[in-house]
Amino acid sequence: MQKTYRYRLYPNKEQEQTLLWTMRQCKFVYNMMLEWLQKQDKPDRYVLQNSLSELKEQYPHLKGVYSKALQHEVYRLFSNLKALSQSKKKGRHVGRLRFKSSAGFKTIHYNQSGSKIIPTDTRCNKLHISKVGDIPMCMHRNFGGNIKQVVIKRYGSGRWFASITVEESDTVVQKRPIKKIVGMDMGITEFLTDTTGKIVENPKYLKKSLKRLKHRQKRLSRTKKKSNNRRKQIVRVAKLYEQVANQRSDFCHKVAKHYVDSFDFISVEDLNITGMLKSIDGEKKSKRIKRHMRRNTLDVSWRKFFDILSYKAEWAGKTMVKVDPSYTSQIYKYGKSLDRDYNASLNILERGLKQVGQGLSEFMPLEIVPPPELKTVLASTVIELGSHFQNH
Repeated sequence: MQKTYRYRLYPNKEQEQTLLWTMRQCKFVYNMMLEWLQKQDKPDRYVLQNSLSELKEQYPHLKGVYSKALQHEVYRLFSNLKALSQSKKKGRHVGRLRFKSSAGFKTIHYNQSGSKIIPTDTRCNKLHISKVGDIPMCMHRNFGGNIKQVVIKRYGSGRWFASITVEESDTVVQKRPIKKIVGMDMGITEFLTDTTGKIVENPKYLKKSLKRLKHRQKRLSRTKKKSNNRRKQIVRVAKLYEQVANQRSDFCHKVAKHYVDSFDFISVEDLNITGMLKSIDGEKKSKRIKRHMRRNTLDVSWRKFFDILSYKAEWAGKTMVKVDPSYTSQIYKYGKSLDRDYNASLNILERGLKQVGQGLSEFMPLEIVPPPELKTVLASTVIELGSHFQNH
C-alpha cells in the first residue's frame, strides 16, 4: 500500500534559489520536449526520453539538475497528453497542450532516487535532495517503508512543502466486520446530515474571509506591475487563499476521521459536482446570483471530503460506498413527517447496503427508529481535537 505524507520545508536563501533555478530548468525541458513532440508525426515517449542526453549537450547548464527530475518532465508531458486524449473521448472541447509559464510550474519530482531523509537530534530532520543539499524538514509524524517519490512544491505564499510517497509493503489491512452503519446526505446550508440524527454545520470558511480577500485583491489591483509592492501584495493574497484551503482541509480531515473511527460501513452520495456547476450556469438568473451559487457550492468542498473519507476508510479496513443521489429527498419510505435531509440519509444508506450485496439484511434502514430530534454539531466543535462529535 502506498501512502503520501506532506511536510513543511525550511530552505535557506541559497537552497531556495537553487530550488527555483531547478524548477526553471524543469520547465525549460518540458517546453522543449513539447516543441519536439509537436514536430513528430506519431508521439513516441522513448524517443523524447533518449533525446535528453542530446539536450544536455546542447545546454550544458542542465547537467546541474538531477537526471530523474528531468526525465519526469517527459513522463509529465505524456501524462498530460493522455489526459487530453481521454477528455476528447468524453466529448469535451479541448485544445492542444500549452507551453508552461513560470507561474504555472510549481513542482519538482524526484522519482525512486535522488532524495533521502537524514535524522537529526533537533526537532527538524533533514531532507537530502541531490544537487540541492540538506533542507531542514519538520517531520510531525514518522513513517515506515521505502520512499518511492518525493515532490517538492512551492506555494504562492512562498512556503515550501515535500510530499513523500512511501511503499508500505508489510502493511496488510484486513476488512473489518460490519457492525455499525451510517448514511449521510450532503448539503450547502448544513455540511451533512446522517442517519444517527446529527447535523454538521457548514463552516463556510471562504464566506467568512471574503471581506478581507476583497480588500487585499483591491489593493493588489492598484499596485504597479512588476513593482516590489505588487509582489508583496500577491503574497498577501496567496496567504489568505492558503489559509482558507487549510481550514477546509483540516475540517474535512476531522469530520472524516470521526466517521471512520465510529462506523464500519459508510454510504455517501456520488455527486457530479462538475455537472452541478454547469446546471447553475444554465439557470435563468443574474450573473451575480450564479456567481454566489457557484462560490457556495465550491466552498463546501465535497470532493475533498469524499477523497479523504475514501482513503481513511481504506486504511482502516472500513467499507465506504457511493450511491446514485437521484430522488433521495423525494422518496419517503419512512413517513413524510421526517426531516427532508434525514429522510435522504436513510435512502442513501439503504441504497448503499443494497449495492454491497447480500448478508446485510439485519441492517436495513426499515428497522431504524428516527431520533426524536435532530442534533446540530457546530463546526467549531468539530475543530476541537478530542471533543468533537460528543454524544448529547
